[in-house]
Amino acid sequence: MTFLEIVFYVFSAVLIASSLLVVTVRNPVRAALFLVLAFFSAACLWLTLEAEFLAITLVLVYVGAVMVLFLFVIMMLDIDIAQMRAGFANYLPLGSIVALVMAGELILVMLSSEFGKTDLPRPAGQSVDYSNTEALGRLVYTDYVFAFEVAAVILLVAIIAAISLTLRRRPETRYQAPEKQVQVRKEDRIRIIKMPRRPEDKS
Repeated sequence: MTFLEIVFYVFSAVLIASSLLVVTVRNPVRAALFLVLAFFSAACLWLTLEAEFLAITLVLVYVGAVMVLFLFVIMMLDIDIAQMRAGFANYLPLGSIVALVMAGELILVMLSSEFGKTDLPRPAGQSVDYSNTEALGRLVYTDYVFAFEVAAVILLVAIIAAISLTLRRRPETRYQAPEKQVQVRKEDRIRIIKMPRRPEDKS
């Protein structure tokens, strides 16, 4: 076993363990931290496959931006963990069935005759001046340009839907109206009322 294979198995084991801890740990902050570890381990696996651009993108976008923002949101929100666990037992049978189906699919793929070192060999090494970023961009904008445009449209629709859901008015939620707040005068905020003196105050 070569050094590269040892590194691959080590990071794969860390990735699997951290992924399991994401869905089994009870504290949401720790779950987010384990998810960061899973993303970082996946980026290291991309590095072993000589896909440096994908590894850097995974670290910068998911670990550096999305997960850090998600972690801060979890830490700032007052999340009721007991309420989150209330429906865990109800969804456990369905979740177990889905997990077993996914595990069975993975086992069938890995045990098939089309999956192995002879059928899926490691890509040949490239020269020093080779740029996988350029090769990836050439494939995305030539062979897979239609799929790339469809994915961009779907992402745009998802962004618009998220914004519309955020800006919708709910009757049980209080909102601020800055255009009305700046028009408020002092007379509208405070009203001075004269109160009669009590008899004991006259003495």
